[in-house]
Amino acid sequence: MELNQISGQIVDAAMKVHTALGPGLLESAYEVCLAHELRKRGLKVLTQVTLPVVYDGVEIDAGYRLDLLVEDAVIVELKAVANVLPIHEAQLLSYLKLSGCKLGLLINFHVLHLKDGIKRIVHKL
Repeated sequence: MELNQISGQIVDAAMKVHTALGPGLLESAYEVCLAHELRKRGLKVLTQVTLPVVYDGVEIDAGYRLDLLVEDAVIVELKAVANVLPIHEAQLLSYLKLSGCKLGLLINFHVLHLKDGIKRIVHKL
């Protein structure tokens, strides 16, 4: 499955979750429900994946965790905040750089219409 197909499935599943739950829950609730919805669709989904920082040739566990890694290819960073800030986008871009993945989705569930809460970020695509 190509990256655009995977991201399309992620967005569609997120819309389904948001329609069912609406805004106002904790990020962790959306994470569990989105992972469940993606797995129902036959996608490989890992949650809370440790992402080490490589510095001076040494892997360092600095506490970074990917919310979702879908098909070992697309990082999904979830938020449930009033406003997505530039630092949230920078966080996802850093995760893309550290992981070697090329595509990430920043999804904020704390919006009335989920289409307004989705940001696609690419790195070396």
